[in-house]
Amino acid sequence: MSSHATLSQEPLDVLIMGAGVSGIGAASYLRRHQPDKVFVILESREQIGGTWDLFRYPGIRSDSDLYTFGFDFKPWTKEKSLADATDILEYLRETVEEFKLEPFIHYKQKVISANWQSDRGLWIVQVEDGRTGEQRAVQCRWLFSAGGYYRYDQGFSPRFEGVERFKGQIIHPQHWPEDIDYTGKHVVVIGSGATAVTLIPAMANKVAHITMLQRTPSYIINQPATDSVARFLRKVLPTQAAYSLTRYKNAKITLAFWRFSQRFPKLARKLLISMTRKELPKDYPVDVHFNPPYNPWDQRLCSVPDGDLFKSISSGKASVVTDHIQTFTESGILLKSGAKIDADIIITATGLNVQLFGGVSLYKDDKPVVLNQTLAYKGMMLSGVPNFAFALGYTNSSWTLKVCLLCEHFCRLLGFMDEYGYAVCEAVAPEGIKTRPLLDFGAGYVQRALDSVPRQGPGEPWVMSMDYFRDIKLLRRGEVADKRLKFSPVPTEFLQKDIDLQLSSARQ
Repeated sequence: MSSHATLSQEPLDVLIMGAGVSGIGAASYLRRHQPDKVFVILESREQIGGTWDLFRYPGIRSDSDLYTFGFDFKPWTKEKSLADATDILEYLRETVEEFKLEPFIHYKQKVISANWQSDRGLWIVQVEDGRTGEQRAVQCRWLFSAGGYYRYDQGFSPRFEGVERFKGQIIHPQHWPEDIDYTGKHVVVIGSGATAVTLIPAMANKVAHITMLQRTPSYIINQPATDSVARFLRKVLPTQAAYSLTRYKNAKITLAFWRFSQRFPKLARKLLISMTRKELPKDYPVDVHFNPPYNPWDQRLCSVPDGDLFKSISSGKASVVTDHIQTFTESGILLKSGAKIDADIIITATGLNVQLFGGVSLYKDDKPVVLNQTLAYKGMMLSGVPNFAFALGYTNSSWTLKVCLLCEHFCRLLGFMDEYGYAVCEAVAPEGIKTRPLLDFGAGYVQRALDSVPRQGPGEPWVMSMDYFRDIKLLRRGEVADKRLKFSPVPTEFLQKDIDLQLSSARQ
């Protein structure tokens, strides 16, 4: 591990796991609101950026606008509002530079496990150096998980019959080969989520033909690639004011449509499908390929900038097939309907494997923390797990809207504890509280993981809120001290030991 001064100052005040959007956000908030706190960011990969550095497939971009996906303190000033990975990485690098975070980031450092020691009021964190394979223990007062929600080392691939017979190339987007040439090839993309709808228009101009093969359709919405209101506001207002207003507007619109969809699902479906009809040729079978069996927002809506997917379909370069796979063949895929699709390359855009907290094993006084027996408090802490915070964004709007509020609240919590001389903070769940899964979300990757994730309760502060404006009241304006939080100072016997140690070393 690097010998930077911050690591020799153990115990650290905060150890942040992950240098993606959430980790860089958390560190920036600490620099701004808690400048005296000693912290490091441990990143298991060689670069910052998380998702935006990991995925290398053609067209990789955000499906949230960058006015809400950006940090609230750093305006997004580029023209495109649905930005690609290169622009997002540049934005993150600028943030690192502005807040001088580079010395605090330690690369190729993987957190393996963390054990809370009640008698010392500390986490003992086992960290593996990716370069040497050696492990060491790092002590910290707070552990902050900013590792997102899926496994970085593997994507989800269902078992397909006959895979070994296929003579062409099979690729998972999470492991995109750098040297692939798909010019003039016949390509099949299995899947209908955000990755599939990004890949198809990005590859359509080079391939002979590209097919989106889906088992069930998704709701797909055309979104302008640039925001004309944002452009106007930038001309007439200072940069930060223009950005904040655009952020507010976009958050309001997204939330309003989500609420409308929850309240009037049939009407929302009708509206979305009629919008899709307008994008495609007159006789196109929209009801077959773009009419999902679930209600809008039961799964995330897919945005396509300037209708690029619809344009690829209308031009004949791309097509959609809705069917089930019988088996792979030597030359492509045989479907249950008996139809065949020929392919040189098959891309399995079949989703992610959910993994919370970077797959780290958590312990409390040497006993394993069983995640599905914990409750999420304010969507940022776990009941019964002291001094542990995490950042998980929204599933119904921009990830970073929530992360910014959580990080802000976390800094306020640290300030409160300092003011009153507290060292330990633990959320305590009420006896016999009714619980439900942490994420009310129909996506396959969420459903597959529900047994292994924390749960939520029926109301605040135990709900995983998906309402940004309600969260502003709770996290930005609400009190930090809550009757569900138990605060305590460092155990006195540990403090005494510490003082004795310091005295004896001073005498020597």
